[in-house]
Amino acid sequence: MPAIEEVTSTAFMNAKHTDHNEQFIIRGLREADHLTISLVAEVEVTHTIVGHIAVSPLTITDGSENWYGLGPISVLPQYQGNGVGSSFIKGASADLQSRHAAGCFVLGNPKYYTHFGFKAYPSLQLPGVPPEFFMALTWRKPTPIGTVSYHRAFEPST
Repeated sequence: MPAIEEVTSTAFMNAKHTDHNEQFIIRGLREADHLTISLVAEVEVTHTIVGHIAVSPLTITDGSENWYGLGPISVLPQYQGNGVGSSFIKGASADLQSRHAAGCFVLGNPKYYTHFGFKAYPSLQLPGVPPEFFMALTWRKPTPIGTVSYHRAFEPST
């Protein structure tokens, strides 16, 4: 989906703490048939895509099942701050709950994601990431313990 890749590339163009490969992550997830949820936001009049959220399953070393990763979450800069990202997070969370997901993870700014109930859990780790930036939203107990792994599409290309 070239439009989604373009939106994603533009949305992350000036972002810090990224390899600027988010559009390739989405492509890799799509090609591997590993996208559980793929939502777009578009301008109603022009049908121009202004945002996208990808959600994919992930694994945890303790064997916990039905956990997902939110992201990449992309919103064109001129539409940021208008609730598009919030709508994505709320919509994807509701969709995952309807699928009986145990919870979901996000990698990002805690000042933003804690507003949606995400929090860091010392028992859950993503290698190479400061723990305060790796957060989970849980819908079922017990909370897993272990190392989390995303699909290989998230691995940097060499």
